Amino acid sequence: MNLLPTDRHCPRFELLPMTNLLQSSGQTTVAAKLAALRSLLIALNLDAYLVPSADEHLNEYLPEAKQRRKWLSGFTGSAGDFLVGRDTSWLFVDPRYYEQADLEADAAFIQVAKVGLEGHQTLEETLAGWGQSASQTGNPFRLGYDPFTVSVQQFRDLQARLDPWGVVLEPCENLVDRVRSQLPWAAPAESDYAQSPVFVVPDELAGESVTAKLNRVREKLKASNVDLLPITKLDQIAWLFNLRGWDVPYNPVFIAYAIVTQTQAFLFTNLHRVEATIQQTLRDAVELLPYEAYPPTLTSLLTPANRVLIDLKHTTMGTYQQVQPVQVPATGKVVEAATPIEELKARKNAIEIAQMQAANLKASRAKTLTIKWVETQVAAGHAITEADVARTIEGYYQAESGFQGLSFNTIAGSGANSSIVHYGTPNPTAVLQAGELLLLDSGAQYAGGTTDDTRTIVIGTPTQAQIDRYTEVLKAHINCAMQKFPKGTTGAQLDGITRATLWHNDLDYGHGTGHGVGAFLNVHEGPNGISKRVNQVLEPGMITSIEPGFYEPGWGGIRIENLYVVREVSAEQTEAAPAQTPWYCFESLTYIPFEARLIDGSRLDVRQREWLDRYYQAIRTKLLPHLEAEALTWLNTTLDIDLL
Repeated sequence: MNLLPTDRHCPRFELLPMTNLLQSSGQTTVAAKLAALRSLLIALNLDAYLVPSADEHLNEYLPEAKQRRKWLSGFTGSAGDFLVGRDTSWLFVDPRYYEQADLEADAAFIQVAKVGLEGHQTLEETLAGWGQSASQTGNPFRLGYDPFTVSVQQFRDLQARLDPWGVVLEPCENLVDRVRSQLPWAAPAESDYAQSPVFVVPDELAGESVTAKLNRVREKLKASNVDLLPITKLDQIAWLFNLRGWDVPYNPVFIAYAIVTQTQAFLFTNLHRVEATIQQTLRDAVELLPYEAYPPTLTSLLTPANRVLIDLKHTTMGTYQQVQPVQVPATGKVVEAATPIEELKARKNAIEIAQMQAANLKASRAKTLTIKWVETQVAAGHAITEADVARTIEGYYQAESGFQGLSFNTIAGSGANSSIVHYGTPNPTAVLQAGELLLLDSGAQYAGGTTDDTRTIVIGTPTQAQIDRYTEVLKAHINCAMQKFPKGTTGAQLDGITRATLWHNDLDYGHGTGHGVGAFLNVHEGPNGISKRVNQVLEPGMITSIEPGFYEPGWGGIRIENLYVVREVSAEQTEAAPAQTPWYCFESLTYIPFEARLIDGSRLDVRQREWLDRYYQAIRTKLLPHLEAEALTWLNTTLDIDLL
């Protein structure tokens, strides 16, 4: 079953067959794949082709069938653009992936551009240079792209930067898919695509019915004088209809489109995986249609008088191009604004928060037991590997009630591997060594809640440098976690507060301080977060991670991460008058001890020590009643630290 719209409203070409050389050689290397793609560039008179990380739904984590950049380049990171020219190719990555890109990208065929690093160009700068060179010959530089894998905002940003340099953006079908369909790579890549059963999140876990959510969305649309909302983002669809699936690894979402009007709601997916009982439950509120029906249904709903909301960040150019030609500027138009679903989803209700609390307490117990296990194994002289640690934490997750799966691939990096921010599969041959750091970043999905936390521990006796740097990262974490802030505060403002203590010591980290987290949804969720680039204000009910770190290639890495929910400060907790601006604070969802051997208590100020004392008391209250005798004794000892 073809699950993609057949009419993409962009030029389609008769592509040349792959060269006999490729078919006869049977090569499956990066070189052969790039050669095949370049033959298409020549056939289509394109100078380069852009392969972004995202798929048709702008997912961060992708189904295997849609991991095009990974298939073509070998790079497995969750972010990064791949640019293939006729003679050269470039992989553009942010600081999270500097090391990973060097390890995974074949330097013989791919140049790595470390965006933000001195001497390295951005995607736009590279294309501008190519465009300038082409213009000197009197020819425009033609960049091919699949409009269904690029958001409207990405397209406009590229267009604005590249137009002055003579770069023409040419929409076309997905050329990576075309290459993958040819020998020697041809395989049923989409045979299991979008086939997982769809299941219901009951109202008692969601805290709100589908009808109530649709009514709230419609109220927001009406207030903006909007008639039609197309939805392409999978977590938005899953939240809105209280449905989940497992089409995307680690994320309980399913491949679908949706459309909401003032009187109707449409859900487009594979109908065969939606049980009759679920279809019956949704019948009064939602019309279920096949996935392929999205483009024609959207077109049929468009009238010159309709006002269609397009979220530039969360809508693909493919959908935008379907909407825009139908609009008549004199009587109707596209309304470019943020979808109301993002903020509604981000502000968890009381039941969702309760589910997140329960899930993260389970995850906290699992990681605490894992840390104990590591210490016990090391003390007994047993050799354990990164893979052993990963299997252990995953076993503890699974032993908790309501376990649904992991929320992302477990990161268990020891020694030098701990400096790779998004370290890949834990190594079964990497034995934990005395004096090394172990960074354990992991999470689980439970019915109703999503978890994500990180602890860094030391194997044996730490060095002074490890103590110094860990303590500074801990101080940064505490400074953010204990911060009260007035209504209207953005994630960017809190990011600077978090980094300040590290900056005083000439330390920093290349990733954001925190990201939003869904309730039994994606572990990375917008619109809120804590980073230099997040201008979304934080509101009560929003959940965010706080995860400062430090990384030095060859030396190792440190990251300390908890999840927190934003709460309004009660009158008893503030001196502000009731009439003044409301104040907010963070309430922890994570309760895991820090590494006592790496804390220099003399470097913590009074407020930081008080916060740590309160946090450890909360751990005692929440975890101790749920531990067996041996683990209880170990945790009591671990929590009994002298900060002076």
